[in-house]
Amino acid sequence: MPEARSRCAGQTGTALSILLGWVESYLMSAHADLGRTGAVCPFTRQAAKLDTVRLSISDAGPGDEEAVFMLLRDGFKALNAIPAKPAMAHFRTVIIGFPACAAPDGVAMLKRIQKRHRFYSLARNRMIGLMYADSDAPGLWNPEFRPLRAPLPVLAIRHMVEQDAPFAARHPLLLVPYLARFPLAGVKRLISHARTGA
Repeated sequence: MPEARSRCAGQTGTALSILLGWVESYLMSAHADLGRTGAVCPFTRQAAKLDTVRLSISDAGPGDEEAVFMLLRDGFKALNAIPAKPAMAHFRTVIIGFPACAAPDGVAMLKRIQKRHRFYSLARNRMIGLMYADSDAPGLWNPEFRPLRAPLPVLAIRHMVEQDAPFAARHPLLLVPYLARFPLAGVKRLISHARTGA
């Protein structure tokens, strides 16, 4: 992830170091409470190997909703611009940290941004994840685990992939675009998930 390792001054550089450390030591690593083997986010681990992850820091705060909205739209363009072989293009990922949005009003604003992009992202077969320190979103394999907790608020954009069946099963809005993109394989994955929970 060469862009993530670029030298930055002051607060932005510190936040970028924190974000990079979290990606490498948490997302790309195993966790005892995850409920399955492997990394917390196998997708990110593979993307890092392929150099298709781009990290950045925004200094936007709770009152900058429209600026963050446009920043996320630009994130979709940045995602598409990441060089990748066609067979590996689905591993492209953009992760944006928002250190000035750690308070409840900042997280609430990021939630609104995520919601405002719901149909925009699904129409493009993209996924938007929101992670922050107090996230109560339960794990897929261990409901007591909180996989979306991060040391600073983060919005992440990535491609929808066949392995997203558990998310599609949990979120009805995602089910239709998921099955449209993966009609046969997706049905098999959903059936397997219903039987085994994996």
